[in-house]
Amino acid sequence: MIVVVGGGPAGRYAAMRLAGAGKDVLLADRRSDGLGGQCLHQGCMVICALNDVARTMEHLDVLHRSGVITGVPGLDYPTLIAKMREIISTIAGVIAEETRTAGVTIVSGEARVEGRTVIISGERLEPEAVIIATGTHPRRLNIPGEELPGVETSQSLFTLPTLPRRLVIIGGGVIAAEVAYIFSLLGSQVTILARTTLLKEFPDILVKEAKRELRRVNINEQAAVIRIMGEDHVSGVEIRTSEGNSVIGADTVLIASGTEAEVSAISGVSLTHGGFIRVNERMETGVPGVYAVGDVTGTSSLTPVARWQGRTAADIILGGEPPAPLKTVPQAIKLRNDLAFCGHHDQGGLKVTIPSPAGPGSFWAIPDRATGKASMTADPDSGEILGMAEASPYASVIAAYHALLINAGVSIDQMERFIEVHPSADGTGWIGRYLAETIAERKES
Repeated sequence: MIVVVGGGPAGRYAAMRLAGAGKDVLLADRRSDGLGGQCLHQGCMVICALNDVARTMEHLDVLHRSGVITGVPGLDYPTLIAKMREIISTIAGVIAEETRTAGVTIVSGEARVEGRTVIISGERLEPEAVIIATGTHPRRLNIPGEELPGVETSQSLFTLPTLPRRLVIIGGGVIAAEVAYIFSLLGSQVTILARTTLLKEFPDILVKEAKRELRRVNINEQAAVIRIMGEDHVSGVEIRTSEGNSVIGADTVLIASGTEAEVSAISGVSLTHGGFIRVNERMETGVPGVYAVGDVTGTSSLTPVARWQGRTAADIILGGEPPAPLKTVPQAIKLRNDLAFCGHHDQGGLKVTIPSPAGPGSFWAIPDRATGKASMTADPDSGEILGMAEASPYASVIAAYHALLINAGVSIDQMERFIEVHPSADGTGWIGRYLAETIAERKES
């Protein structure tokens, strides 16, 4: 028997792959609301659900200001949350059935891992292999006022029965930006407090687009949070900036300052300095037969990477070898547009940037000059595609295929053969052809 602890994307993928190869697999998950992990219940799918509504509200506002429609429908926030939870429950049921159909035995409840031993409901198991996929939990700030009612994390914010009136978000990453966009469109007054800068891991071109799309949000960068204020409930946040101390009023505070590994029920394996489970490229922990995959390893917080690691661990258990390392992993956030990138976009090379063309999802953005941006970079000597970045209604899909080109080592000259679907809001195809022609001309001259 092989035991997988954790039913999120990494653990479930590994379990199904092993079961498909004929292994006896037991998947233990402690969530009472079903499989799917944080991605389904507090992360990706929640953001998708709420972003759909926020984008619709923004599109309706644009059409209303254009005089195309009269009146804008109001929002019923409690119904939004209830319906969203209903659909998430449906998805959880579907993936549970899918997992069982693949041959995986699912056990609900807490599992403890002590080296090679797994303890579930008092029963000690000594399986052939163990895969730890327990994920992470939100990191706390350890500042005064953090325990006040009204201080939320990504695990609790989306269960609030009413819409926050004044929401302060502590953090400058993807979650902070996406939640700020959503709630600013749903009707909250939103402030972001970034300790350094907003979306510091993203290309400059996308940071500029993000700030444009977050125009309803008060963004404070280089802001140190001193304390969260209030007596029986949150009333504000005191911060320190280059201009001195100030207080920002709030009835709800979201702490979006990163995550910590969920290892409270794990022992006997080595941890990194940051508290994540240490693994090698084969996802091995150092304890023979014990593997760790997904966010608990601290290597990435991206769902596709978690699945990739789950597949890797399963293949190693089945006698295979790890896949070749990826040169790049595509990333995106969802605001009014998808803001997506892959590769080393800001690190040298020949770069071309253009406004994203008008197309599906962006036609009515033309009056505001808000169709987004498209950019691509290539090495003028080798023809290697170095990276791309785009803000458009479906840039996340474009980035995934560009990542394939980069990971496969496809040269920019192949872009001369590219032909796009029309109409399209993607500008990277045009840039790719231009770069291919320009580099070819340089080599000939």
